[in-house]
Amino acid sequence: YLLFGDEPFLVNSYKKRLREAIAGDDTMNYNYFEGKGLDVNELISLADTMPFFSERRLILIEDSGFFKTSSEALAEYLPMMPDTTCIVFVEEAVDKRNKLYKKVKDLGHIAEMKRQDSAQLARWAATILAQNMIENGLKAVEKITPSTMNLFLERVGDDMENIRMELEKLISYTMGSEVVTAEDVKVITTVQITNKIFDMVAAITAGKTKRAMDLYEDLLTLREPPMRILFLIARQFNQLLLVRELQASGADRGTVASKLKVPPFVAGKLSSQAAAFTKEQLISYVQTCVDAEEAVKTGRMGDRLAVELLISQPRSSVR
Repeated sequence: YLLFGDEPFLVNSYKKRLREAIAGDDTMNYNYFEGKGLDVNELISLADTMPFFSERRLILIEDSGFFKTSSEALAEYLPMMPDTTCIVFVEEAVDKRNKLYKKVKDLGHIAEMKRQDSAQLARWAATILAQNMIENGLKAVEKITPSTMNLFLERVGDDMENIRMELEKLISYTMGSEVVTAEDVKVITTVQITNKIFDMVAAITAGKTKRAMDLYEDLLTLREPPMRILFLIARQFNQLLLVRELQASGADRGTVASKLKVPPFVAGKLSSQAAAFTKEQLISYVQTCVDAEEAVKTGRMGDRLAVELLISQPRSSVR
């Protein structure tokens, strides 16, 4: 098996399930390897070893880099591997032209765990809301409206592990309730840093300096370094610039989401914000962010002051 993709929650979930299904609690016939530079001959020798009082031997190999660089010996060995051995590869990234990738595809199973779109996340979250309440012997949450679910996802982001944790909080808070309300979501969920950055950029460009500074102080309270905040602001303006260019070429929301690798509801928010600017204005904001970063790196300005000046700079003065 080969598991890879940009949704770590799914990768880890399937990795755990495969281990439980193949090896269970058997530690004698389970071997784990991690990192680059693994000895392929050692892996082959172990794979050839018959399991001890068990039907299967499981070898779990994680972040090996075998699917980015050539691993001829392992690719040539797989067709000869005994049926009693199962190898599970878990990788961050792969090259689908790689010989080992093609061999695993021919002989086994490949699962690419992609980021889920908003509709899939909404269905998954709604299922968890109902199931967990039933499993805990409580009255199931019977209803969450689409608008409330969208609010929930906008606040917590599209990372499935974070969604799961925020759902646990929401379930505890609303136990016994028939409806999850927007107020419940606002009270219990923790807004992701990227959402605060989005709101901060909106405040900066609208000239709402106090609102932007309040959000900045919130991030500092959360121990976010000023330079990371500056990086996120710059990234936001870069995203808006890309969205503006895509809009000019007639791209729809789905195309924007695909190009930026964000959920459709995030693409919608970016599209709305980008529409308020010309391409030239966004280029100016990006350059202003670059200038602020350079001022910090050259020692001409402290990091906190640089961000504060960027936030307080009037829209009309951005060159």
